[in-house]
Amino acid sequence: QVQFVESGGGLVQPGGSLRLSCAASRYIFGINTGAWYRQALGKQRELVASITSGGTINYADPVKARFTISRDNSKNTLYLQMNSLKPDDTAVYYCNAISVVSGKPLPYWGQGTQVTVSS
Repeated sequence: QVQFVESGGGLVQPGGSLRLSCAASRYIFGINTGAWYRQALGKQRELVASITSGGTINYADPVKARFTISRDNSKNTLYLQMNSLKPDDTAVYYCNAISVVSGKPLPYWGQGTQVTVSS
């Protein structure tokens, strides 16, 4: 079992930046793929960015060139630097680890952190 605690969200104007953090309760991002998801009101949760244990990074098309995922395995922490934010980025952001066995996120979700982009 593992717990994820997301932080760093808030209200920001379009074009602004935020840095999200996700602290895991144990060493996990050095073994499994770390991932950030988001869920906008009335929409399904979607994968935003991921980083494999080997360091391979992938981004969803809407956030490419604006978001940067990184991790600090010594702190069991995953980060998401978000620049040039748009109103469409408004959502609750969650982190998780993708199981190397199932290829799916683990069944342990944190409370998420709300990101609101508005003028």
